Amino acid sequence: MNFILMINKEINKIVEILKQGKVILYPTDTIWGIGCDATIEKSVNEIYSIKKRSSKKSFIILMSDKMMLAKYIKNVPNISWNIIDSSLKPTTIIYENPMGIAKNAINKNNTIAIRIVKDKFCKTIIEKLNRPIISTSANISNNSTPSNFSEIDEIIKSKVCYITKYRQKEKIKHESSSIIKIINNNSVKVLRQ
Repeated sequence: MNFILMINKEINKIVEILKQGKVILYPTDTIWGIGCDATIEKSVNEIYSIKKRSSKKSFIILMSDKMMLAKYIKNVPNISWNIIDSSLKPTTIIYENPMGIAKNAINKNNTIAIRIVKDKFCKTIIEKLNRPIISTSANISNNSTPSNFSEIDEIIKSKVCYITKYRQKEKIKHESSSIIKIINNNSVKVLRQ
């Protein structure tokens, strides 16, 4: 089986699992992540449980493109479009007033952290699902973030529904995304470089 056919088959399987509201382990543009459909509250709860994470700490949401962003954020500040287009590294932006996202994925102050992915594998999953997905590091809260698949705790691996076969042998960049917040629609506050 050729590589492209194999990857397409893998992506289709992942999309079906996500549509069923199940949790996956997958490589993102920054780390190995635990993910689910970001619109399904029960699935988001399952990730909190797997990570043993306080529900007071929300997750990053991955989206495929600017059209998807406009569908889930009421008023996207104009400056966001420039940041998305010009960012050289993965960049997460904090937005206000999300719509259509699971309530337990939204911060208490009605904000949400969103990154538009450039990684082709993640982007294709999100496009085929046609919904955003959760991204959180594949570790128990307060434990170190694994830099490759072999470092992921067996407890995490045993609790997810599906582990993608793609990139298990590769070392992921393990580069945290920059996190920024837009203030008053026109200025930027860097929360993480």
